[in-house]
Amino acid sequence: MQKNLSQLIKSKAHDLGFDLCGIAAAKKLQNAETALIKWCNEGMHDNANYFIRDTNKRANPQILYPAAKSVIVTGLNYFTRNRQKNTDAPVISMYALGKDYHNVVIQKLNELLNYIKSVVPDAEGKAYCDNAPVMEKSWAVEAGIGWQGKHSIVINENIGSFFFIGTLLLNIELDYDNPFLDEKCGNCTACIDNCPTKAINHDKTVDARKCIANLTIESKGELPEHIIPFIKNRVYGCDICQEVCPYNEKAKEHKTPEFVIPEDLANMDKNDWLNIDERKFEKLFSESPVRRVKFDRFKKNIETVLKY
Repeated sequence: MQKNLSQLIKSKAHDLGFDLCGIAAAKKLQNAETALIKWCNEGMHDNANYFIRDTNKRANPQILYPAAKSVIVTGLNYFTRNRQKNTDAPVISMYALGKDYHNVVIQKLNELLNYIKSVVPDAEGKAYCDNAPVMEKSWAVEAGIGWQGKHSIVINENIGSFFFIGTLLLNIELDYDNPFLDEKCGNCTACIDNCPTKAINHDKTVDARKCIANLTIESKGELPEHIIPFIKNRVYGCDICQEVCPYNEKAKEHKTPEFVIPEDLANMDKNDWLNIDERKFEKLFSESPVRRVKFDRFKKNIETVLKY
């Protein structure tokens, strides 16, 4: 029954548009917690102190959701070649070109949960996508979806690394996939070598104090003067370490309509960006993850990087 149900869940996940789906037993991820604590103790988390507060909860899904027995892990491709058209325009990271992925993924996971309930009426669960203290990368490895690359991002051999990870904690036992214990980066160091700020360490972690994605989105302070020349025209996030990864050379176009870049955003040139006001910002990004940085911070990013 468990094996058949697991197969049905994976088939339904595919029908809902997910590109990947794996299942793991809910348990404490001790090694992941140890690595997280070490990373924080070394100051690599920048000023994101919530990592320090939630290390135990992050490592143990049964603290977050006590009934959890299984963790369903999904991957949703967001790769696209249809991006901003003006090469001199400030650059938005690929994952933020369309609608907010949190909402898209969680909606699909809730549809998957409703399906599971239709098969097993006693089933209950909680869906998450980068909105709770869940170690999504570690669970993706645990569920056999892929391995953590040297840039810390999970890579799947078939679709690369441009995918969102979603997790669904369930109160029922299922048939589980084997963890992805292989490491397929080999001797390649393309991500490390091409990071302009040398933010990528040699232990599959990233120093957030140097990471362009963190500095333009999450960091609370000013953009560091010595980092600004390396940011180029990136004002929200950075895709360099993924773009140079050999596993993304044959990445396929996503099939999720919500992730398509709006024409207004695609067509903006340098002057449009320099003259952006709060009303335009809200129109462009009201349903986008970009909105989380707020207008004033976003405008400051634009003005700062375009000076160089």
